[in-house]
Amino acid sequence: QVQLVESGGGLVQAGDSLRLSCGTSGLTLSYQNMAWFRQAPGKERELVAAIRYTGSTTYNGDSVKGRFTISRDNAKNTVYLQMNSLEPENTGVYYCASGLPAYGRSLTRPSDYDRWGQGTQITVSS
Repeated sequence: QVQLVESGGGLVQAGDSLRLSCGTSGLTLSYQNMAWFRQAPGKERELVAAIRYTGSTTYNGDSVKGRFTISRDNAKNTVYLQMNSLEPENTGVYYCASGLPAYGRSLTRPSDYDRWGQGTQITVSS
């Protein structure tokens, strides 16, 4: 049974840092593309950052790219999202997702991923 379990969310102030972790089981992480998505209240789920099974990364926007870092440790079956200089606009539920690479798949859409975690809430106060 595949499981993705996020941890590390919470209530922080603007300018603070957080590191999210996504522990995985039931899959071979080194074969998977992995991503973090954010869903704000009343909005669609959107990509924050993704990392291919090769290790290459994609970020959604220059603002995120300069402050957030996605990484993976295949030996620990864990994917991370380091978030620095958090802003109120970063508030939302953060989901970890996994997907096998396939022809026609990108990294940016929810439909590119097969499995999802339950999400972890991040609230950034101003």
